[in-house]
Amino acid sequence: MAKTLSSQKLTSGSVAPDFSLKGVDNKTYSLKDFNSKSILVVFICNHCPYVKARIGDVVDLQTKFDNADLQIIGINSNDPDYEDEGLDNMIEFSKEYSLNFPYLIDDTQRVAKEYGAVCTPDPFLFDEDRKLVFHGKINDALEPSMTPSKNTMEENINRLLSGLAIEKDFDPSIGCSIKWKQ
Repeated sequence: MAKTLSSQKLTSGSVAPDFSLKGVDNKTYSLKDFNSKSILVVFICNHCPYVKARIGDVVDLQTKFDNADLQIIGINSNDPDYEDEGLDNMIEFSKEYSLNFPYLIDDTQRVAKEYGAVCTPDPFLFDEDRKLVFHGKINDALEPSMTPSKNTMEENINRLLSGLAIEKDFDPSIGCSIKWKQ
């Protein structure tokens, strides 16, 4: 596990790079498939202890908002040949954690590079025009053993949906480094 802080490639106001990626449900998704007022693209994977510790928080986040207001999209950009990764393991992960949002494979790693994602989880919140409004942590629990006391992402989604400014547009998340192909 290589503990890594997210870094900023896309800045506030940047348009979300589009993609066409296969999901664990065998459907192909692009940004055009979602019409919600906000989209949360979260780079996750199957083996990372940081992801495993926060995935329940992400699932809960999707349940707190109607799909017309928020759509979460999970993207796995790890090398599919890395231990516990790849589509078959993603399908198992999706079932084990009862994912309630699309979980997509970026087996070329192109999407992660376009977004500037470097760790898992690495969340990007976009508005209705698909412009970046926040890149950063899900909550203040920065280590897998911690319990969150501040739900950073939920607060920012509520601010966005209420038409309020997000005070800090970049607040780095922390997690395992994305496992790049050699």
